[in-house]
Amino acid sequence: MNFVPSPEIQSRLNKFQQQMREDKVDGALIVLNADVYYFTGTVQNSVLWVPDEGEPVFMIRRSMERGRRESPLANVVAIRTPRDVPEVLARFGYSKFGRVGLELDVLPVNTFFFYQKLFPNTEFIDITPKIKDVRAIKSDYEIGQLREACKAVDRAFREVPNMLKEGMTEIELASLVEAALRRNGHHGYNIMRAFNQGPSIGVTCAGESGGIPSYMDGPLGGPGPTPAFPHGAGWRPIKRNEPIIIDYACTVNGYTVDQTRVFCIGELPDYMVKAFEDAVTIQEEILKILKPGTPCEEPYILALELAEKMGYKDSFMGRPGDQVRFIGHGVGLELDENPIFAKGIKTPVKPGMTFALEPKFVFAEGAIGTENTFLMTEDGPERLTVTPEIITYLP
Repeated sequence: MNFVPSPEIQSRLNKFQQQMREDKVDGALIVLNADVYYFTGTVQNSVLWVPDEGEPVFMIRRSMERGRRESPLANVVAIRTPRDVPEVLARFGYSKFGRVGLELDVLPVNTFFFYQKLFPNTEFIDITPKIKDVRAIKSDYEIGQLREACKAVDRAFREVPNMLKEGMTEIELASLVEAALRRNGHHGYNIMRAFNQGPSIGVTCAGESGGIPSYMDGPLGGPGPTPAFPHGAGWRPIKRNEPIIIDYACTVNGYTVDQTRVFCIGELPDYMVKAFEDAVTIQEEILKILKPGTPCEEPYILALELAEKMGYKDSFMGRPGDQVRFIGHGVGLELDENPIFAKGIKTPVKPGMTFALEPKFVFAEGAIGTENTFLMTEDGPERLTVTPEIITYLP
């Protein structure tokens, strides 16, 4: 069992509390699993109180046994219902609730109304931007977990050539890829914070399936197995001489990396090969300009310019009408963290940020491109994904 070290949790809390003090926030009530895990080291049915100063109070409905075993926090207590929260906090000496943070980007409206009634004289603010700021800069411990996830996705992708057979369905191949990921430590799903965008699995699409858009906010769609889940692999048989694009995030010990590779039984047409090479070129040109302090919009603007010059205006990052407006996204406990590389986002990239870049082209005949996960260091981007960046051909 991989427990988060106590000094790691304390460092995260210290940074978050400093941010709250700067904004004159008395504390935060945290309920989202990803944020609870970040600050406690465990996921339980719980409410976490983080004051601007002092020790947090971790209030658990279930399971207390696991909560106490897995979290290094000192104040771990049982509650029957969230209605007990004010009474429990009073026992620990917390009675100042003038300005309190909630995760308003994800909190259901009814839950927000519940906390309004529970703390009637409190001004609630959205604490999510502060949490995202703290979480965006990864510690050495977190980078270590991301490296392990990169090793896991590499081991799984290296098995793909032994799985692929002409005539098998996309669903069949996807099931084998996902089993390989699970065997290597993947949780089996990836968390996305954006509403109705997750949990996601991944994309395994061949030929024209790769050109089918979906509701997911990404360049790749796919038919999915049913209109009830219209994303990723469908029931189409895999044919010769077509691109097979495999795009999976892999989450190990809570931390998610993202990777895309292309396979083919036979040979790809020349324009597809060139498109793959051009996608890699766009990625490499982005890496040349990325450094600490680079505004997040610059890589996207550069990618758009390069794609248009190369003749891919109508196929870059999606089919016409379904093109996404970013070139990369942060990764960590969630698949859609900061930084986001998109026009209008002038936030500077900072050392410690981890992100995926995914230049892709989507044609009616299929999708092609690449995706890798990177760490921003003081000296520039470091590639964390290790799988060879090639089109893998099978006879």
